[in-house]
Amino acid sequence: MTSTARSIYLASPEGETGKSTIALGVLDLLTRRVQRVGVFRPVTRTSPSSVARATAPADGDGSAATTPAADRDYVLELLLAHDGVDLTYEEAMGVTYDDVHADPEAALAQIVARYHEVAKQCDFVVIVGTDYTDVAGPTELAFNARVAANLGAPVLLVVSGRDRSPEAIANLTEVAVNELRSNHAQPIAVVANRCRPESIEAVRAQLTEITPDGHGGHASGSLPGWAIPEDPFLNAPTVAALMEAVGGELALGDPELLGREVLDVLVGAMSLEHLLDKLVDGAVVITPGDRSDILIGLLAAHQARNFPSLAGIILNGGFYPPDSTGRLVEALDPSLPIIRTDLGTFRSASAASRARGRVSKESQRKVDTALALFEQNVDGAALLAGLDVPRPEVVTPLMFEYELLSRARADRKNIVLPEGDDDRILRAASTLLGRQVADLTILGDEQSIRTRATELGLDIEAATVIDPHDPELVERFAEEYTRLRAHKGMTVERAREIVPDVSYFGTMMVHLGLADGMVSGARHTTAHTIKPSFEIIKTVPGVSVVSSVFLMCLEDRVLVYGDCAVNPDPTDTQLADIAISSAATALQFGIDQRVAMLSYSTGESGSGVDVDKVRSATELVRTRRPDLFVEGPIQYDAAVDASVAASKMPGSDVAGKATVFIFPDLNTGNNTYKAVQRSAGAIAVGPVLQGLNKPVNDLSRGALVQDIVNTVAITAIQAQAGSVIEPGTNGAPA
Repeated sequence: MTSTARSIYLASPEGETGKSTIALGVLDLLTRRVQRVGVFRPVTRTSPSSVARATAPADGDGSAATTPAADRDYVLELLLAHDGVDLTYEEAMGVTYDDVHADPEAALAQIVARYHEVAKQCDFVVIVGTDYTDVAGPTELAFNARVAANLGAPVLLVVSGRDRSPEAIANLTEVAVNELRSNHAQPIAVVANRCRPESIEAVRAQLTEITPDGHGGHASGSLPGWAIPEDPFLNAPTVAALMEAVGGELALGDPELLGREVLDVLVGAMSLEHLLDKLVDGAVVITPGDRSDILIGLLAAHQARNFPSLAGIILNGGFYPPDSTGRLVEALDPSLPIIRTDLGTFRSASAASRARGRVSKESQRKVDTALALFEQNVDGAALLAGLDVPRPEVVTPLMFEYELLSRARADRKNIVLPEGDDDRILRAASTLLGRQVADLTILGDEQSIRTRATELGLDIEAATVIDPHDPELVERFAEEYTRLRAHKGMTVERAREIVPDVSYFGTMMVHLGLADGMVSGARHTTAHTIKPSFEIIKTVPGVSVVSSVFLMCLEDRVLVYGDCAVNPDPTDTQLADIAISSAATALQFGIDQRVAMLSYSTGESGSGVDVDKVRSATELVRTRRPDLFVEGPIQYDAAVDASVAASKMPGSDVAGKATVFIFPDLNTGNNTYKAVQRSAGAIAVGPVLQGLNKPVNDLSRGALVQDIVNTVAITAIQAQAGSVIEPGTNGAPA
């Protein structure tokens, strides 16, 4: 069976090009357009059969063995960890380097066969070529070209710009393109990775002269080419990698912080006063284990304000501080990893210097950095056009998620995050800032927040951090809150006690234009998060009630469910408001407006208090918004299933194709969204609050980092639209 899946082959003429980061960017780009994306690695160190044996239950106790980490392909693991890929490690593998050495032709035939097994399951496949770690160097690009030609995959050539002039990069590219063409591969674009930042434009200019046949020529017939600057952070090893390199063990500290990237390695054999001057954020200091003065001094510096935050300390020589000093260190209970090794100073430093960093699934910050570099420097639309990837007819959850991030990024808004003491908020902030989705203001003690973020290996430097007890802002907010609540007898003295609460403080920032929206709730109840908005921001004129929707991401489309989180038993007027607000929210997020007013009967078939409420609400919607497609009362099956709709409500513009579902009460809505979420595997994004003058959104206290990222993007998009869409309009921002 011949597969119809499209594909792209990433190949390099040498090692150390950072091809894996480009592959990650390409994969991420494709998941925005393609429903089923696959990954394939033609040549790996471990054979599929050995992986199958290693992961099968062992004899005897029934436990499963694992493939040794050194034998696993970290590039493959990185790509398979992407949410858009649904393949096993074994499925994505071709042959081993040993297979290629033993019989290249048989290996090639096996690669082709295994690739087509992957392609049968996918709409597009990202194929990542060899890494120049085993196959003979001079023939390796030719072998990759033969593989690409036999798989019918166009080639994205990745060359290294590290320590090369623009002219040298262009010369290497020409040679590599000629090699690809001579082996019948089709180069479609080139990426020069790891270039000097100051030479990016010059490299791009040189690449425009490369033609698809490998010769210099006019730009009109050139091979599309892009240049990406080197980011040293992507090559930084983790503390765990250094610990492994020196054969050490964790003596004290938080094991979670072993994943932090190391930005410098220092040998602390000098006096403490001189060593302190050389410390930088993210440094690991190697010092003899019997230098108690250095150890105590480093711990004090690490904890002190205005001193760099260290990534770790390595105590070498097999020594450990004497009992008195050891007890003091243990009493300090440091979170900073303190590692012991038997190696001497020279061997410890040498081993640490050889530790290599790489982009892996364990480092979200590196993944975010790699994706941001790709997004900012590669024309994704042009690459997709070159691959002839059509606009999708379906909308998968990942496509919708990426659309959220792209729309938020197009007009960045400032979102305030009141819960700066939560690690999830800090991790989400690092991702949002790294991907340039939004500008952020985080509430809390600045020193504590930035120190914790640095400990976690996160970059939130671009965030503004504000103390909610800042006296100037507290006074300003107290006076404004007193004005707003004067009718309730509020005094300035009482207001000064209320506004330092993070939910009130963040809401006041939004109200006064110091932020465009707020996202909270990771550590606070829904009531704590949204109550201040009712008092301060208030509802849009013409809307009687604040409500919520969930954006329900199904396998091939996105639906709107409301209200599933706020109003227990809305009246017919409130239900009409919820329907109109939900339709407006749907429009904001590119979802068709076909509104189903749900009930236990369809059309005129039933009666009773509950169904009459829905019937009345439907008529109110039609009166206030005659431009909307709305149907009700209608049962859920008639709203979503065309065959049921044909019998129960033929000729309807909504029945069988509804996109906005309005539930008659909170009991029905909340249970239905959770049932669909669990039973149909839908991703529920929300709740998204609607009806407020400015956007405030609530998080679940069990929110994952990605939930926070999505909610911030949604809030930013609401802010872009003027926060609300005025009821009674045709969708124009208020």
